[in-house]
Amino acid sequence: MKKIFHIVIVLCAGIFSASAQQESQYSQYMYNTMTFNPGYTGSREVLSVLGLYRTQWVGLEGAPKTMNFSVQSPISERNALGLNVVSDQIGPSKTTTATLNYSYTILGSTDVKYSFGISGGFDNFEVDYNKLNRERPEDLYLSGTISQFSPNVGVGFYVHSYNWYVGLASPRLLKTSYYDDIKETTYSTKSHVYLIGGYVFDLNPYLKFKPAALIKGVSGAPLSVDVSASFLINDKLTLGAAYRWDAAVSALAGFQITDGLQIGYAYDYDTTKIGNYNSGSHEIFLRFELFSKSKTRLVTPRFF
Repeated sequence: MKKIFHIVIVLCAGIFSASAQQESQYSQYMYNTMTFNPGYTGSREVLSVLGLYRTQWVGLEGAPKTMNFSVQSPISERNALGLNVVSDQIGPSKTTTATLNYSYTILGSTDVKYSFGISGGFDNFEVDYNKLNRERPEDLYLSGTISQFSPNVGVGFYVHSYNWYVGLASPRLLKTSYYDDIKETTYSTKSHVYLIGGYVFDLNPYLKFKPAALIKGVSGAPLSVDVSASFLINDKLTLGAAYRWDAAVSALAGFQITDGLQIGYAYDYDTTKIGNYNSGSHEIFLRFELFSKSKTRLVTPRFF
């Protein structure tokens, strides 16, 4: 287990070469962890399907819009598979990412589980030049839509028990440059490293306290730090708040409609100057889970 952990550390440490934050941003990161950590795959121990939509900086033309669809399931006691698809649109550009995830889990001496995950897939980066105000409209090189595919490989390590978790991952190990034959429009994607952690405190039989944190790093840009705190009431209603360091504050809400169906919503208010030009960001997710016939719900309740 130590050798696996050291491999992940080396891989993540060796990819700090990006100049800006480029990956999709989420306020409810604790619910769609597989998006950036393949080690999370199958950790819910059931077939789990999640759909998420985020519209950022509402009212600002060309603001980011993100759609995320994922499905994951264990295929044996130690092995799990997952599929993750993300569509991220910013102004005239759109990036579609599809990855297949695999995780292998080692059971600890207690209830702790150690999972090592890898992912592989592709990115499709697309630019619609017709949406731009071009200086030279007659330039054929800057007209129409151009797209380019590139491979994508990720790695992640995830440790959890019934009431806490911690994970370290990089969903993108390969550096990709787009359109390097046209220097004016060269765009590069770089690797990010994600460190996530959380805990569930049982305050009483009807109330649980769930703090969580996500740190996202890439060289050449400040660390992105998200912290959140929410209360789970009667294992049904979740209410909380989050703070993105020097960027935004968020209100979080969720409801467990049935044992296998959960909905969540987040509203972000920007604390930077860009907040003067938009009416905030909205994010909603829906998660459906299919339990086996031998049990109507998990023996060990999962809150993340």
